[in-house]
Amino acid sequence: MARIAGIDLPKNKRVVIGLTSIYGIGRTSSGKILDEAGVNHNTKVNELTDDEVNKIRTIITTDYKVEGSLKTEVQTNIKRLMDVGSYRGKRHRRGLPVNGQRTKTNARTRKGKRKTVAGKKKAAAKK
Repeated sequence: MARIAGIDLPKNKRVVIGLTSIYGIGRTSSGKILDEAGVNHNTKVNELTDDEVNKIRTIITTDYKVEGSLKTEVQTNIKRLMDVGSYRGKRHRRGLPVNGQRTKTNARTRKGKRKTVAGKKKAAAKK
């Protein structure tokens, strides 16, 4: 069982893919980590030796900001934007897309489920 940065890596995946289950590590970072540790990218996670796991763990803890510390940094950056009152901070506060996407259609992920608004009733015709 390979446990790195508080995350259990998936056993049957290749190491280069398994490392991406750690928040803050993508494909590029995982490739660099494995090159630095001298581990073959095609090795399965359950085939790693304890020595290789320890090498990977030390590289991640020394060179990368991952999981909890990275999440708190991202949250403090968003909070700073909201406190300053910047445009991006206001968009975060209102739960709208931040980077200039359209909101008339789409943006459902950010806005949430549709809230139906009743249409206007036509005025009665006068004679």
